[in-house]
Amino acid sequence: MVSVFSGGDIARQMPQESKKFKAIDKRWMKIMENANESRNVVSCCTNDILKSSLGDLQDGLEHCSKHLENYLESKKRVFPRFYFVSNTDLLKILSVGSEPSAVQEDFEKLFDAISRVTFAEDDRRLITHISEIIGGGDVETIELVDGVQCEG
Repeated sequence: MVSVFSGGDIARQMPQESKKFKAIDKRWMKIMENANESRNVVSCCTNDILKSSLGDLQDGLEHCSKHLENYLESKKRVFPRFYFVSNTDLLKILSVGSEPSAVQEDFEKLFDAISRVTFAEDDRRLITHISEIIGGGDVETIELVDGVQCEG
């Protein structure tokens, strides 16, 4: 989840949640550093500061998670094909959305009869061919006359 809130479209559209998550992550890392230094499970877990902060951290994570789910739902309403992928896959797609070739493995989840696409060498956003793996491992490739620009 760290990478989800650290950059890209999600961090820009959810700045408050991103900031909150970074603060929670920082506190969690500090707790883990203290646990590593302590090397004693009982003394680490009976620490009053730890006991009091875990509930707050959990509440903060639930807040961030709820807002993230609302964000994903809004993306699904804009592009209904996103309903066909898991939230984990959708987060990956949205986090690398500025690089269309990075979502090659997800085309099959979004569209029927599309396993891979080929991008133009001179324009990495222009799809020139669509390929589908059919029975027996054969590949059927269709050349697009004008190509399709990956945008939005």
